[in-house]
Amino acid sequence: MNLGSVIVHRQNGLIIWLVFISLLVTFSVNSQELSQYRLGADDEISISVFNEPDLSLPKTRIAANGAISMPLIGQVIVKNLTTDEVEAKITELYLGDYLKKPSIIVAIVEYRQFYVNGEVNKPGGYSYREGMTIQRAVSLAGGFTERASRSKIRLLRENQTDNIGNVTLTTPVQPGDVITVEESFF
Repeated sequence: MNLGSVIVHRQNGLIIWLVFISLLVTFSVNSQELSQYRLGADDEISISVFNEPDLSLPKTRIAANGAISMPLIGQVIVKNLTTDEVEAKITELYLGDYLKKPSIIVAIVEYRQFYVNGEVNKPGGYSYREGMTIQRAVSLAGGFTERASRSKIRLLRENQTDNIGNVTLTTPVQPGDVITVEESFF
């Protein structure tokens, strides 16, 4: 190996490491956002009550009013709560009258959809997956149309009235988001 090829290999190795670190940081940011994820209508969750299979729910969808129906305790409002907060709330409701030491685990089975409209080939709602970006969302929606502007993309977060500024193809998408791809005039 000569000096030139060693330098090329080191540069390629450095580029690979930089790409890897970039992906790791993006995943870490998304994971942090999702750890504080607030449940909403159409999210599907599972609730396990340790040693109480009759009280457990393998899958339940959150209703439009933000509630789920639990055995014995009835309707429980879970909208705008994290999974940890739901665990604490259900534990408190079962504690005493029904169970001595309830152990509850809540997990998200399926996130609510996000929506892509505007200059894409298949506008509509799509199932959210962790690590979703604008680029991946547009790909799910069939890609850009010929008239699409790749730089004029609006992102509206659920429960916010203003669009997010500085949206790029690498911007993370969250469940419930609405992505609008504008038309290019040139």
